Amino acid sequence: MTRAFIGVGSNIRPEENIREALRRLGQSTRLVSVSTFYREPAIGRPEEPDFYNGVVAIDTDLTRDTLKWQVLRTIEAGLGRQRSADKYASRTIDLDLLLYGDSVPDPDIQTRPFIAIPLYEIAPDLVLPDVRVAIREVAEQLATPDMQPLPEYTHSLRNELLTV
Repeated sequence: MTRAFIGVGSNIRPEENIREALRRLGQSTRLVSVSTFYREPAIGRPEEPDFYNGVVAIDTDLTRDTLKWQVLRTIEAGLGRQRSADKYASRTIDLDLLLYGDSVPDPDIQTRPFIAIPLYEIAPDLVLPDVRVAIREVAEQLATPDMQPLPEYTHSLRNELLTV
């Protein structure tokens, strides 16, 4: 089994789409933990709905490519995600493979508080394998003025998805 971490986000019906995405993810992998989810404004787009963001840990026997292309992208497509050149566009669901074992496919871990802080919460002893920096150090250096925790939503996700 390989431990992987998935960044999860949505700003189109986020409560519904995140819950359904995680249900589907749990059908192909073993959900291990769910971070606190946070609400925050869309980057550079105050007119768009707020995003909900968090991180989940999974255990999987799937290869990295199979997980990314056949599971994560299939879930996104099934929930109506339409990718465009605009990386900050509104979306029904965004499932980003942050870490897979000792590989780090996502360079945004070190620059995005909505990735680093939830990742630190569920993997506090993690050292990023590519740069040999503790996730604790990364999370402590990132500003978080716009991140609002969603404890009730997080609790409901954990109760539904992790007690199965």
